[in-house]
Amino acid sequence: MAKFKLRVNGRDREVEVRPDMPLLWVLRDKLKLTGTKYGCGIAQCGACTVRIDGVPTRSCVLPVQAVAGAVTTIEGLAAKNGDPHPLQAAWIEHDVPQCGYCQSGQLMSAAALLESNPKPTDADIDQALAGNYCRCGTYVRIRKAVHSAAQARNAAKGA
Repeated sequence: MAKFKLRVNGRDREVEVRPDMPLLWVLRDKLKLTGTKYGCGIAQCGACTVRIDGVPTRSCVLPVQAVAGAVTTIEGLAAKNGDPHPLQAAWIEHDVPQCGYCQSGQLMSAAALLESNPKPTDADIDQALAGNYCRCGTYVRIRKAVHSAAQARNAAKGA
């Protein structure tokens, strides 16, 4: 066991765990942030996606000892005043989730895309979310929601 200091959703947190424990289990079991989901366990489905310093990262295979940067989970995506993130609002507006299992990973990858590309094309969206699988097949609605969120963000910023 070892102690690790992590910055998660803007807060400094300390955990005592095995160094090889995947970040996913630290988040879910130790920090009780259960929005990030376990899917495949081999970094292929994207359900466990979080952002580390803004970069989408598969938390199911990342040992806590290798975490170097600020972690943002789905719980940290919402605006500080409690309003939903533009993506979350768009997800609701476009009825994206069916089972909802993959959605936190989808949202985290989409948020990273919009941070780097405020006006993504369909191809940009498809590429950014290519590693996030949705068994329900809501890809068309996901794409519409990302476009909608981009428009809302750009309008709010006067872009």
